[in-house]
Amino acid sequence: MQLTLLGTGGASQVPVYNCACPACTRARREPAYRRGPCSALVECDGQRWLLDSGLTDLAERFTPGSLAGILQTHYHADHCQGLLHLRWGLGLRIPVHGPDDPEGFADLYKHPGILDFSEPFAAFERRPLGALTVTALPLVHSKPTFGYLLEGDGRRIAYLTDTLGLPDRTREFLQDIALDVLVLDCSTPPRDMPPRNHNDLSRALQTVEALQPAQAVLTHIGHELDAWFMQAIRDLPGNVRLAQDGMKL
Repeated sequence: MQLTLLGTGGASQVPVYNCACPACTRARREPAYRRGPCSALVECDGQRWLLDSGLTDLAERFTPGSLAGILQTHYHADHCQGLLHLRWGLGLRIPVHGPDDPEGFADLYKHPGILDFSEPFAAFERRPLGALTVTALPLVHSKPTFGYLLEGDGRRIAYLTDTLGLPDRTREFLQDIALDVLVLDCSTPPRDMPPRNHNDLSRALQTVEALQPAQAVLTHIGHELDAWFMQAIRDLPGNVRLAQDGMKL
């Protein structure tokens, strides 16, 4: 099983429009530091599943028939805007598995086109998808949101983005599992006041400590966090690193 992080930024991405902070200036100068909409691709036994669909060029990135389907964490625009164009394809059916959100996003439910939203996940449902087994894990966010435990080829990866901490049941569930990789939301530097929708670094590291993965990768990163790391030498625990677009796990 291989997980490729296609995008590792927050809703504003990096660089942020009209921002001249050190992180945004660097990203304009050096494309390796750019961060696109937070998304990933998991490949297992010849099948490819997209994790979130915020990239706007999905039709160009993925040839017809190359995706087994899409695992949608939630329906905020930066995680699903790519579906608005993809749905108008012809002669295909692309299953989209995600939370049961009565509102969804825009008119996707009303005009799904080739997208099939008919089998939403229930909380803690464990679903075989070819050689991949996926468990939906409730997260703490302003819309119904799932993270996913991905199991395949004897490996276990937890992909938990767009969350502020973890619900007790999700944390307790994952504490009983030996995680090879934890991919975790971490949008901002340490803050004194709790953020509203996303982990800051302090809260992300608390979750890493609670779950004890072999490896942790922080994603959904904003320009403030990138700039904070540029300002001084900052040490992370030995098993923790910042994500980059294109990183393979």
